[in-house]
Amino acid sequence: MAGETHLNTRNPRILIVTPEITYLPRQMGTMAGHIRAKVGGLADVSASLVAALFELGADVHVALPHYRRMFHVDVGRLINHELRIYKSILPNSRLHLAQDRVFYYRDEVYSPYHVESHQVALAFQREVINNIIPRVNPDLIHCNDWMTGLIPAMARRVGIPSLFTIHNIHTHELTLADIENSGIDAAEFWPNLYFKRVPASYEESRSSNQVDLLASGIFGAHFVNTVSPTFLKEICMGWHDFVPHHVRQELIHKLQANCAFGILNAPDPLFNPSTDPLIERKFTAENHTEGKRANKRELQERLGLIEDVSAPLLFWPSRLDPIQKGPQLLTDILYNIISDYWSDNLQLVIVANGPYQEPFHNIVKFHDFHRRVAVCDFEEEMSHLGYAGSDFILMPSRFEPCGLPQMISAMYGSLPIAYDTGGLHDTVTNLDVETDSGNGFLFEVHDSQGLRWAIDQAMIFYKMDARVKERQISRIMSESAINFSHTVTARKYFDLYEKMLRRPLVAPF
Repeated sequence: MAGETHLNTRNPRILIVTPEITYLPRQMGTMAGHIRAKVGGLADVSASLVAALFELGADVHVALPHYRRMFHVDVGRLINHELRIYKSILPNSRLHLAQDRVFYYRDEVYSPYHVESHQVALAFQREVINNIIPRVNPDLIHCNDWMTGLIPAMARRVGIPSLFTIHNIHTHELTLADIENSGIDAAEFWPNLYFKRVPASYEESRSSNQVDLLASGIFGAHFVNTVSPTFLKEICMGWHDFVPHHVRQELIHKLQANCAFGILNAPDPLFNPSTDPLIERKFTAENHTEGKRANKRELQERLGLIEDVSAPLLFWPSRLDPIQKGPQLLTDILYNIISDYWSDNLQLVIVANGPYQEPFHNIVKFHDFHRRVAVCDFEEEMSHLGYAGSDFILMPSRFEPCGLPQMISAMYGSLPIAYDTGGLHDTVTNLDVETDSGNGFLFEVHDSQGLRWAIDQAMIFYKMDARVKERQISRIMSESAINFSHTVTARKYFDLYEKMLRRPLVAPF
């Protein structure tokens, strides 16, 4: 098989390898209805791609760790014929669950412990490389993030085109000895891996030369993509010091070869104000005014805020991470914002976890802002209500590979206030009432005064004539529903698949 490209010209067989996914078409197999292992946007985009490919009629397969506990599969309770069916159907479906005890009893996809993360990643890739790829015999492999970083090297060795998608700049390093001790015969494809130093030979590097899994995915893959065009540009231009130099260099090489692209993720289809079961009142672009008022009233009542539907309400939807998300910019100016807009009853709702939650609690307690500022742990229903009942969301991220809250909020008629970076740059443009364009408020200097300026711009819009606001919010909701959809995202990936397969695909769009 080495060196061959075994393209099925009638119906390409595509294998998507992902550590997480939101849902699968039920027709893909008996287990499909049980599958849900989600941490972030990777799960959503994987699900949308699988669904779109399946609708197309492509022979799409998915490789995923078998998280039995997360999938609510208790094999100990299955009676004998159920257990036989369970054992016999799995190998014949388009869903390929990597089998290893390290997956079975996990409560979450990723582990905070390096050793455990290595065990999970190696066991997953061992099953994909040794069992799933030979069984599926795909025409194209689509890998995602560092947990699949060895697979493009193997795919290149046997002549299968591979795409490697970078959702997050996280990586782990292992030696060839570590990899091979897990049951992966890396001697077959070791020249296609990325080592911390140039290897003199297989034997010399086996035990002492670290393999970078993220960089190996980039180096070994035929094509790579980040989850926003601007974030790819920022990495290659050296704007982010947290991106390792060698990762940046490998992306530059792929970009220079015209093999690197940026493709925006899209929100989960469940985020739709006209059908959302978690909000107080469903609404559309046409009747958003009353719908948002009802949801704001419910949000205020639940959180003990001043019950005033005319009060401007800001919503913080992202985790409270001071390294990336910029909550310290808001705490620096929170007292002044509440005070300066006191007569307007301006309110802030934070539905997020993270190390920076305590400073917000301290400010609320010290200034007795309990009726104007609510800070609570993340909870799915409250988060949905926050989008539906707020007027603006805050995303002062220092960097953002993609970001989904700014897209979701615009679909719910809550306009984003964001720093001009990465995926935020690609999805938020300054609102211009005169030209009926834009969907939010961007600031270009990442400090508290930049955020304050953008909030003031949002308040100027909020105080405009009601008919002007209604027209703009209706427009933004309608445009966002079209632009921020899995259909748009899937179309971009189809374009890449066509390049890799060297022939057009008939997409169902």
